[in-house]
Amino acid sequence: MKIYLIAAALLSAVVSTAPAFADAGHAHGEERAYGEPGNPKQPSRVIQVVMSEADGKMQFIPNKIEIKTGEQVRFVLRNNGDLDHEIVLATLQDNLKHAEEMRKNPDMEHDDPNAKRLMPKKTGEIVWKFTKAGTFDFSCLIPGHREAGMFGTIIVK
Repeated sequence: MKIYLIAAALLSAVVSTAPAFADAGHAHGEERAYGEPGNPKQPSRVIQVVMSEADGKMQFIPNKIEIKTGEQVRFVLRNNGDLDHEIVLATLQDNLKHAEEMRKNPDMEHDDPNAKRLMPKKTGEIVWKFTKAGTFDFSCLIPGHREAGMFGTIIVK
């Protein structure tokens, strides 16, 4: 009898907490206007993106990328600069709105599948599936970085 009560209590605890783990306030698996998180176990086209700064200009290399609708891309990121940089994939409107929030909270940390912050000389990656055609943005939203030229365009055809 004790075993059944313990099992029932454990099952009840797991069932009642499952939604909390499934949705911790982030839309990690949710499709957005510019696509959805990719599956790292599936084949991807690899695009290397370098983040850097020199002579007061900050940049992504490349700063224009063309992708086919439905294509999954593994962005291999490298921060060659001396400052922290980030990349946020989104619509231009979403990134400009997010940039305003970053100005108010410059130390804001991100836990989103479409964004990655890197310290100097570090690497990282984002796997993203572009499900809809359109023109999208990628930006470094650390205050002052986008304004110094650190943004690019993704064209999905």
